[in-house]
Amino acid sequence: MFRLAVFVSGRGSNLKAILDAISIKYLNVEISAVFADKRECGAVDLAANHNIPVYFVSKIFKENYILLEQASDVLINLKIDLVVLAGFLKKIPDNLVDHFTNKIINIHPALLPSFGGEGMYGMNVHRSVFNASCKVSGASVHFVDKVYDNGKIIAQSCVDITDVKSPEEIAARVLEVEHKLLPFVIKKISENKITIVDNRVFILN
Repeated sequence: MFRLAVFVSGRGSNLKAILDAISIKYLNVEISAVFADKRECGAVDLAANHNIPVYFVSKIFKENYILLEQASDVLINLKIDLVVLAGFLKKIPDNLVDHFTNKIINIHPALLPSFGGEGMYGMNVHRSVFNASCKVSGASVHFVDKVYDNGKIIAQSCVDITDVKSPEEIAARVLEVEHKLLPFVIKKISENKITIVDNRVFILN
């Protein structure tokens, strides 16, 4: 079985999208662990309700937390095939990127490379898109490297936002496509249907 570890910080809507895709057998994968940087969040409750082990991680020492730099040891012991950042707000340490090159993906709520980088998450992204008077937005799934939102883009999905009246409307539309795009990319990776040629990512049928 293809084994996932999902890193979360918030309500867990993308984690739920993955679980839903597993439940309908769209995905033939197992979520072996959830890693969270806070105890009080919806994603942690969701993992607990599905009997998924939860590991708490921090960049500084906290009681009953794993240092984020040590997460790679846990992932290796769990034989994780793919790390999925599903709304995880902390930067992944370099040693983890080195251990899992092209085995960490992130979903970003905009069309990269625009509206990415440090501090560009959640409503910060959607406000920036709204204030720039963009006519389209969307979601991107990319490989994670050592720079925020910089890794190779695997797949993107666009939404029309010509008629929106608020950043919140953009957020709602983008979230809908996130919930389809992330399981799609996970499916293709788990089926070994992602290839990189000349620094570009191709998805095989």
